[in-house]
Amino acid sequence: MEQYHETILVVEDDVQIRNFICYALKAEGFRCVTAGNAATAMKQLLAEPVDMMLLDLGLPDMDGGEVLKKVREWSEMPIIIVSARDQDREKAAMLDLGADDYLTKPFSATELMARIRVALRHLYRQGLPRPQSVYRVGGLELDVEKHAASLDGEPLHLTPMEFSLMTLLMKNAGKVLTSGYLLKEVWGVSYDSDTQALRALMAALRRKIEKNPAKPRYLLTEIGIGYRMADE
Repeated sequence: MEQYHETILVVEDDVQIRNFICYALKAEGFRCVTAGNAATAMKQLLAEPVDMMLLDLGLPDMDGGEVLKKVREWSEMPIIIVSARDQDREKAAMLDLGADDYLTKPFSATELMARIRVALRHLYRQGLPRPQSVYRVGGLELDVEKHAASLDGEPLHLTPMEFSLMTLLMKNAGKVLTSGYLLKEVWGVSYDSDTQALRALMAALRRKIEKNPAKPRYLLTEIGIGYRMADE
């Protein structure tokens, strides 16, 4: 089965459904960003590159159909409607507004992933480039699609959690990532205050990639803020 590693914005006000979708996405290698209302969704779209959006219609501050119309004014990204509304008229209206697909709640993770893969295949058949999948910093190399990492040409044997953390840092080389952001992206919302877990994971990763973990070359600590991957 083909693997993708795009960033998907999940716009859903129900926390349980939102967490379920993000868990399913991360299990398949996707990066998940979330919004619980339309205003936050628009801010997310302006703040960072997003490859696809999963959009609920029943948002607290604006109907999802209005969000769809606004996004379609400037973006052709795949948008899949995820809604409890199951009337054919509603589905037709959203597809006419520019939605790529319409998934009715409740649904399984298997069906959701199948719909996402179809939408992404359509996107890339239009000739748009795939996102970068290989990242290099000094002697470090990470291939997201192959789920492989190496240091000075030698394979690195990373745990799934270590690989997720390294991927996040490599994609943002040179940028300071806060501890809270790293915890949310790697572990999920339920671990947003467990900084000890992050320190332990960072120490384990340093032991594998640093010649002298006490004086790191790659994984740098920004005291009181978070961590940064060196950019050269």
